[in-house]
Amino acid sequence: MNLSQHARHTPAGRAEPRAHRPSAGAREFSILYAEQAAAVADAVRETLEASGWRVEVCARGDEALGRLQAGASFDLLILDFALPGLDGVELARRARRLPRAAATPIIMFTAFEVEREARRAGVDAYLRKPRGVYSLAGTAARLLARRATRE
Repeated sequence: MNLSQHARHTPAGRAEPRAHRPSAGAREFSILYAEQAAAVADAVRETLEASGWRVEVCARGDEALGRLQAGASFDLLILDFALPGLDGVELARRARRLPRAAATPIIMFTAFEVEREARRAGVDAYLRKPRGVYSLAGTAARLLARRATRE
C-alpha cells in the first residue's frame, strides 16, 4: 500500500493529502531521498512520483553525498536522520558546502528529535515521522515552487 492509499483510510477528521501535479508545460522536478528503510522509501517515492516528481532513493548517507559530490543536481533533498555511513544532519551540512547543492531546499523527515541540529545544518523544513508524512507532499510542493520562482 502506498502512502496515498493509506491516507484515504485515515480516521475521520484528517485531511486527505492532495496530489501536487505540475501544470502543463512545467518541468519535472527531481528529488533525492535518503532513507534506509526500504518500505518507507518505496512508499514515499511512490507518493512523490504520483505528484509528478522524479525521485532517486539512496539507502546510505554517504551514497547520497557521493551523488551530490559527483555533480548530480536535484531540486529538493529529503533526508532521514538515521542513515548508515553519514547521518542526515551531517549530510545536510555537507550538502550546503557544495556549490551545486548549496541553495537546494532540504526537508529533514525523521522519527528522531534533531530539529535544532537539522536547522543549524541548513534544513529548510523539518517533519516528524510518522505524522509528517501527511505534510510531506505539500511541504515539497511549497519548497519546489519557491525554488522555481528564484530560477
